[in-house]
Amino acid sequence: MDSPLLPFFQPRGVVVIGASTSPEKLGYGVTRNLIQCGYKGAIHLLAQKSGEVFGRKIHARLQDIPYPVDLAILIVPTQATPQIIEDCGRRGIRAAVIVSAGFREVGEEGAKLERQCVEVAQKHGVRLLGPNCIGTIDTHYPLDTTFLQPPMPEQGGIGFISHSGAFAAAIVDWARGQGFGFSRIVSLGNQADVNETDMLTMLADDPHTHVIVMYMESVSDGKRFVQAAGEVSKRKPVIALKVGRFEAGQKAAASHTGALAASDTAFDAAFEKAGILRAETAEQMFDWARALERYPGGLSTARNDRTAYSDTLSRIAILTNAGGPGVIAADSLENNNLILARLSDDTLKVLSATLPPAANINNPVDMLASASPDQYAECLKILLQDKNVDAVMVILPPPPMFKADEVAKAVNDVIEKSDKPVVIALMGSRLVEKAVESFTRSKVVTFPFPERAASALAALVKRTKGAQNTPNLQTEVKPKIGKSWTPSELMTAYGIPTAPIRLARTEDEAVEIANELGYPVVMKIASPDILHKSDVGGVVLNINDAASLQSAFTKMLTQIRSRVPPPRVDGVHLQSHIAEGQEVIVGMMRDEQFGPLMMFGSGGVEVEGLKDVAFCLGPLDQAEAEDMMRKTWAGRKLKGFRSIPPVDEGSVRDVLISLSRLAAEHEEIEEIEINPLRVLSKGAVALDVRIKRIELKP
Repeated sequence: MDSPLLPFFQPRGVVVIGASTSPEKLGYGVTRNLIQCGYKGAIHLLAQKSGEVFGRKIHARLQDIPYPVDLAILIVPTQATPQIIEDCGRRGIRAAVIVSAGFREVGEEGAKLERQCVEVAQKHGVRLLGPNCIGTIDTHYPLDTTFLQPPMPEQGGIGFISHSGAFAAAIVDWARGQGFGFSRIVSLGNQADVNETDMLTMLADDPHTHVIVMYMESVSDGKRFVQAAGEVSKRKPVIALKVGRFEAGQKAAASHTGALAASDTAFDAAFEKAGILRAETAEQMFDWARALERYPGGLSTARNDRTAYSDTLSRIAILTNAGGPGVIAADSLENNNLILARLSDDTLKVLSATLPPAANINNPVDMLASASPDQYAECLKILLQDKNVDAVMVILPPPPMFKADEVAKAVNDVIEKSDKPVVIALMGSRLVEKAVESFTRSKVVTFPFPERAASALAALVKRTKGAQNTPNLQTEVKPKIGKSWTPSELMTAYGIPTAPIRLARTEDEAVEIANELGYPVVMKIASPDILHKSDVGGVVLNINDAASLQSAFTKMLTQIRSRVPPPRVDGVHLQSHIAEGQEVIVGMMRDEQFGPLMMFGSGGVEVEGLKDVAFCLGPLDQAEAEDMMRKTWAGRKLKGFRSIPPVDEGSVRDVLISLSRLAAEHEEIEEIEINPLRVLSKGAVALDVRIKRIELKP
């Protein structure tokens, strides 16, 4: 069954409501593009004033428009929009692009009108794109509903979703000079109805779209987006440029976890969970897109022969005719966490027989400035045949003895016959113009400098890993626990070991509890007003007898009660002293859009200073938990380091998974923090657990 969104790209008939005979009007531009793009369906024009434009009659009434009409493009006064949508619905039109501005983006009155448009559309089964958008383009159908200056973009395999119409317009123009095209383009505008998740799925189903890029300013429904994007990214690469990374006004938090989880951290975690590659710049996003359009499976070959991914699957060979660019390329690979391939003995032997004695046959392979087109082609063929090489970067500055386009032609023939990715660093301008044209015709990916080529290769590696990542979440029965649980009870229910903790309100109670627990004990201030206990003298370790306990009790309470303003003090908490081990922090903050955001890192009093932490959206599977640990020094150190003995890292992984499951099953919890989690030679124990609850709406 066709998607209800298909008319936005492949309608059987289109009506432009607000067509114009004036070239300076948007209605004229939309009409011009729709006619000139080569659209084969029916085109109808509607306006208050009758007339003719591009040899086509402008109608005055919607009911005069013959069937079929699947899509309406609205360029009408803001106040008239709801009625026009109702007219479209009654006419059987099921999709409408609202080009007009003046809605939510201008204030409350506009927002009210926008809601009215949605209500009317839902009543009549009409899907809305916009308002305040530039429309859609499908280069293969073809269809152009925008008012952008012609010509329409070149055909290609890149699907482009943009929250910003101006950004989309600029990219369309820029792409014409970069040698790549698009499959579909959609400007979302205010997203009153159709949003980025809807269109992400729509583009994924398009056979002409091989890679999807997204310019994002926000997300409409974080959980739905992550779920949908996770399914899409298994089929096609998805790249996002999320702006607003350094948004001010971070939400106040009641824990280290909340303080460290800036708003943008959740987007990083969401993209990683969904298998989306996050670009830092617009240029980088399209560099990656061009590489992934050619090699959508990443480094697992152009045939999508997805062998098991390993960290060694990033071995790159460099082929150049000059030493300097080769060194730049080698540095760039390392900056992108790629490695230079170690060429086999057979490869070195064949290269030595192919190149002059002065050439460098070790990677980077420097053929010298005299390298001919045949030498470029032959050496590239040799490198691609080496089993130690996963991909090749060819560097081509203007050859002093030959024409660059002759080299391009020779190299293209080799690339066409190989499954391994090849990217070209084509350095220069006028002297390489014809080479650019040759590579573009052959759909070979080129970049002006080695740094950008290395970044694109790194994207291929990330894609290889992401495409093969299949979450393995174990389903377990939710523990039965009452609504009045304590943190200790909750941890126990989910199998997270905790050190027994008891509250003592008086000195005598403290001594009695310590005798029951057995010395040595640890004493901590019990106060809801004190977040970081050790900062105010609220923690005393290794208390060995009653006399020491009484002295520490009196000193702690006197010191804390003298603070201004005086905090509420409920007494002290006592715990048995736990054996020495490594200390880490494990936490969760519930993001408003994406849900539970898990944290792991260095624990204790220096957590915010060190900022040695990693985040991931929950719930976690085993691979995700282990990946979080590997990203931090705290996690890598669990294996032991110098005088630090190894501890039970498997127990930490289990705590992370259990805590993420707890967070997923208890939406009333806003924040959880275990700091520290003491990791022992066998097992791990939560020494301090903080939980912040919220009242859920019925």
